[in-house]
Amino acid sequence: MADDSRAANPAKSRSRGIRATGRRRKGPTRRRRALTITVCALVSCVLLGGAGLGYVYFKLNGNLKGVDINAALGKNRPKDNDDGSMDLLVMGSDSRAGKNGEYGADEGGARSDTAMIVHIFKGHKKASVVSIPRDTLVQRPDCTKDGKNIPGQRKAMFNTAFEVGGPACAVKTVEAMSGVRMDHFVEVDFTGFKKLIDALGGVDITTTKPIHDNKSHLDLEPGKHTLNGEDALGLVRTRHGVPGGDGSDLGRIQLQQTFIKALMKQVKSIGLLSNPTKLYGIADTATKAITTDSDLNSVNALMGLAKEMGGIGSDSIDMVTLPVTYDPKNPSRVLPLEKQSRQVWDALRQDQDIPKEAIKDSAGDKGGTGSYVK
Repeated sequence: MADDSRAANPAKSRSRGIRATGRRRKGPTRRRRALTITVCALVSCVLLGGAGLGYVYFKLNGNLKGVDINAALGKNRPKDNDDGSMDLLVMGSDSRAGKNGEYGADEGGARSDTAMIVHIFKGHKKASVVSIPRDTLVQRPDCTKDGKNIPGQRKAMFNTAFEVGGPACAVKTVEAMSGVRMDHFVEVDFTGFKKLIDALGGVDITTTKPIHDNKSHLDLEPGKHTLNGEDALGLVRTRHGVPGGDGSDLGRIQLQQTFIKALMKQVKSIGLLSNPTKLYGIADTATKAITTDSDLNSVNALMGLAKEMGGIGSDSIDMVTLPVTYDPKNPSRVLPLEKQSRQVWDALRQDQDIPKEAIKDSAGDKGGTGSYVK
């Protein structure tokens, strides 16, 4: 069922608390320095430390890039539930354009190397994160890009939605799969991710087993490491460097989820609010690194979002992979498990915890590669 209440009354949408960031606002939450997986939270920490500086405001605002998802998708979207919860689609782009060319030839389009749905629960004290394997075969809906119609496709790889139709098509595909309306979209590319990690001074991790990947030049023996941007990118992208892994996207997702929690702990531990110079450097890097939907495309909007998310610590985030099984016709692809996937999407729509039985028989949460890093 489509929902057009915000289009009919935009003032009503703004009156819920955070101007221009979408729906579901219940008033201010207690601000803490624990951060969520999105770089928006990193930006907000900086802004909260120096929001009174006009130069900083306009400089950072000028860094931001936005895409008008709402205009592209129109009114035929899942219901916009006004229950205090929030859903974001966070994507990592694997474009080889520009400085990203060192990771391979530019073939004219970017794909979603990483895709996560972040569900912020009512009350904004916890979150569920659902990773969608890029090799998942899905029903991609018809999309429009640059005024041209892009026909849908049965059994298309999930990451082709972003490749052929950009952010709006990726959001439309996720909404078609899940029946969950996305409030916001955030994209980070390879170069932006590396610079963000370097600006933070690296991220501390501990490996329990050796990880070697010739393709990303990643060589980590068991023990403690401080990863710079290049090595961090290698870790979250490796598919073949994990012992016992099957070379698929599923093992990589578990590493990504573990790294994200390490990143959150790192940010909380370095005391950004007491170091204005470092704060500004991270904010400048983060705002250059991301592309958002047009509702988040301002300093004020990012500050508002981060305040909403600031009370969520790494121990309050449940991370799962969309329940899938290997495609018997092509083991390098995966298929959603219908019943279990429906349980996941129903839980998000109803603002409930994802039931453990939903991922019990999924190939996505087997193998334990996430335990190789802590």
